[in-house]
Amino acid sequence: MDRPICEIKMLPPERWAAAARDASGINPANAPSLDMLRLGATDVAIAPLHAALLTAKYWGARGVQLTVGFMEDAAADLRARILSHMNAWGQWANVTFAETATDPQVRIAMLTGEDGGYWSYVGTDILGVAADEPTMNLEGFTMDTPESEFVRVVRHEAGHTLGFPHEHMRKEIVDRIDPESAIRYFMERYGWNREKVISNVLTPLPMSALLATAEADSRSIMCYWLPASIMKDAMAVEGGLDVSPQDAQFVAQLYPIATPSAVLSPERQS
Repeated sequence: MDRPICEIKMLPPERWAAAARDASGINPANAPSLDMLRLGATDVAIAPLHAALLTAKYWGARGVQLTVGFMEDAAADLRARILSHMNAWGQWANVTFAETATDPQVRIAMLTGEDGGYWSYVGTDILGVAADEPTMNLEGFTMDTPESEFVRVVRHEAGHTLGFPHEHMRKEIVDRIDPESAIRYFMERYGWNREKVISNVLTPLPMSALLATAEADSRSIMCYWLPASIMKDAMAVEGGLDVSPQDAQFVAQLYPIATPSAVLSPERQS
């Protein structure tokens, strides 16, 4: 089994502190609990850059309504197909992606070469990307691409835009990986260097920056398939081909769809 995989893009380090401030301003729940961190490390100052790395990038309980544009001159049917899969998350949550030609917040490219592949910035970080640069890349997608790849890849990349990190980087999964076997595998199979494997596969997500389900979901759309050959227990991580039931439950909690009883009447709003 060989599924092309995704790389998370990060802003340049000089933008991390500002991006963390923006993320916390948009959604206060993104801010790490520095008081709890200090309890575990008394008399230790929490550096701003370290705090920035511990900041989540979710959009907040009011939901996600983002505009989408395409960097290349993609045909209308392809644009509509991509957008429909991004909006698949709206089955369970208050999530809407709408195409626009004017100042789109999500900008999709189909770059090849060194900048190619599948990648995205995470959540509110897209606001820190220059307006003439993409926030997501879908190399090689055409109307001839199998439907299963639209489901697996486009919904995965949209998940990153919603703020979801890679599920296989939860500590309980990373702890099962044999580091050197993983480095060899990703270098040989995907041409990644050692540093990229460490940052994208072997570095567990800090729990203080993680709004997540109680347990890791190996069938999550946000989880890589990991072969048995790189796992200490010789058991493959299944990985997700579509939004899993646990994904659906979590996104519904994170971005709840407003019900009539939850909407204030004009009298109650005043």
